Amino acid sequence: MPALSPELRRALFQLPQKEKDQLLARLVAQDPVLTEQLTYRLLEGPDALETRRAILRAQVDDPVRGFHQTPNDLLVILRQLQARLAYHAKITEDVVGETELSWRLLANVFRHQPTMTAQLHGPTQPLLQHLTKRTHEALKQTTKLHEDYLLELAPTANAVLAALWQSGAAPLAREAGLPRSLAA
Repeated sequence: MPALSPELRRALFQLPQKEKDQLLARLVAQDPVLTEQLTYRLLEGPDALETRRAILRAQVDDPVRGFHQTPNDLLVILRQLQARLAYHAKITEDVVGETELSWRLLANVFRHQPTMTAQLHGPTQPLLQHLTKRTHEALKQTTKLHEDYLLELAPTANAVLAALWQSGAAPLAREAGLPRSLAA
C-alpha cells in the first residue's frame, strides 16, 4: 500500500470534520475484514468473545462426527474449519481461543474418525500429513502462550499427541520431531 505524500496528508487533515468522517466510512466499508474487526471492537466488545467461541466450538464439534466417503472429504472439512479459526483470531485477536479450538478439532478427529487415521497409505496420506502439520502448529502456538493457558490446554494436547503417535501418522510425527506429550 503506497504511503501518502506529506502534501496530501496535510490536505486530508485540513478537510472539514464531516468530510473526513464520510471518507473514513467509505474507506472502511471497502475492507470487509476491517469492517468486521471494527464491528467486534466497537459494537460487540470483549463480552462477545465467548459467544463467538461457542459458535466456533459447535462448528468444530459437528462436522467431524459421522461418516465421510473418503479421507479427502474429511480433509476438506478440516481445512475449512481451520480457516474459520484463523479468521476468528484475525478479527478478535483471540490467539488463546484459536489454539484451544485447534486442539479440540484435532482431538475430535482422532476420537470420531479412528478408521480414517488408523493407517498411513495412499488415500489417507494427505489427511494424516495435514493432522501432523496442524498438531505441530498447535504445539508451537501453545508454547507461546502464558503458562496458565499451557496447564489448561495440556490434557487435550496430550490426548492429541498420544492419538497421533498411536495412529498411522506416527512416522510423520517422528519425521516432524513431535513430542509424545506436552511438557507442562
